[in-house]
Amino acid sequence: MNTLETVVRRVLLFAAFIVAAIAVFERILNFAGYTFVRGLYSPGRLLEIAAIGLLFVIVLQLRQIRISTSSMRS
Repeated sequence: MNTLETVVRRVLLFAAFIVAAIAVFERILNFAGYTFVRGLYSPGRLLEIAAIGLLFVIVLQLRQIRISTSSMRS
């Protein structure tokens, strides 16, 4: 179970950074008059999606910290 949580955290973190990079790249391309995601998502919406992914990563990390500190106390 611990390994699965670690893999999920890393995948979500990697995906969030990729989506954030796409948002920045899309914004730069929009200044030049081009688009990368063909108008399906605005750069702001992509950053919101990345922030939601990072929020889940933070929650999973805090849960792991809580579990490890409670096992040390017992």
